[in-house]
Amino acid sequence: MKKGKFKLNILIKNTLLFTLVYLSLTSAYSQNIIPGSERTNLYIDKLLDKKVAVIANNTSVIRSNNSDIHLIDTLIKRGIKIEKIFSPEHGFLGDKDDGEKIDNGFYKSIEVISLYGKNRRINDNDIKNIDILIFDIQDVGVRFYTYLSTLHYAMESVSRTNKKLIILDRPNPNSFYIDGPILDLKNKSFIGLHPVPIVYGMTIGEYGKMINGEGWLENNLKANLEVIKIKNYNHKLKYEPNIRPSPNLPNIQSIYLYPSLAFLEKTEVSVGRGTKTQFQIYGHPDFNEKFSFIPKPNFGSQNPKLNGIKSNGEDLRNYKTGNRIELKWLINSYNQIKDKENFFRSDFNKLSGSSKLQDQIKNGIQESIIRDSWLEGLEKFKKIRKKYLLY
Repeated sequence: MKKGKFKLNILIKNTLLFTLVYLSLTSAYSQNIIPGSERTNLYIDKLLDKKVAVIANNTSVIRSNNSDIHLIDTLIKRGIKIEKIFSPEHGFLGDKDDGEKIDNGFYKSIEVISLYGKNRRINDNDIKNIDILIFDIQDVGVRFYTYLSTLHYAMESVSRTNKKLIILDRPNPNSFYIDGPILDLKNKSFIGLHPVPIVYGMTIGEYGKMINGEGWLENNLKANLEVIKIKNYNHKLKYEPNIRPSPNLPNIQSIYLYPSLAFLEKTEVSVGRGTKTQFQIYGHPDFNEKFSFIPKPNFGSQNPKLNGIKSNGEDLRNYKTGNRIELKWLINSYNQIKDKENFFRSDFNKLSGSSKLQDQIKNGIQESIIRDSWLEGLEKFKKIRKKYLLY
């Protein structure tokens, strides 16, 4: 063997060894991510002898000795006085349907006030006697996921009442890319309050800092905000929540596909609500694909779209997702639907955030051209985002 070839082989072997070691370390590193809630030594002392309220749901857990203990129970055991609990969409137990109005209740004699019932904002009187409000909810990093709006309104309430808000930061499973149209504020609603893309690549703590820093609260208020950071985390790490963040996101594949398939929520097409493969399939009776399913009432969807009707479509459970939002399923659906006049529902623009996307699809604009129309807004957002990154 020639000397040069021998050196090349050694180089290749060393490179492969380095790659394997790096991947192994990266995997181990991602497995050792410690959410802010689990770093109790950083915030427990701040809560002692204080009156505390918590915004939480079923994902607000702390891992301990291979078991999950709810944040509320952990705080109580540590002697923290919990005055009130506030719960977001899907309720404190995370078991309510999409859009279902939720009444107030109790957890271990602590009042649970729904922020997805009569009110979606915290009533200032409800935190009048509170010193600190804690926010601990697993987010999925998508603009129309309503926990962002719950955070926004909580920040406004603590600002008006001179209270403190502590965010116990959690990893964002869709944090490794940024894509989609920037929200046009003409489409502002509870499913999108801020001029950000659909996938924004930030943790909930970073996002809270951005809300504060960009002056997005009413009357340019600033919240007294503290973020308890995640340990062993960066935005390139893949993170899989060990508890479903909402009833119809049962696994990591559904979380990855959610930003793309959610467009179809505001059309006549089903995305699998009423099946066990929500946000991993889509279909409609008009479609020609061989795969089929029949939505039926189940956990998280008591009255699913196309209930009891056989729908043909695509099975995406094994689809390899990339670092971008896919438009092809929206385009394919529009092209196959017979009643194109009624394909888009009235609130499609609120979900997409764009005042153009619906017309672009109707007019048959190429996907690449649609994506190009997002670029200027995405570049501007990335500059804003950079100011608030913690990881």
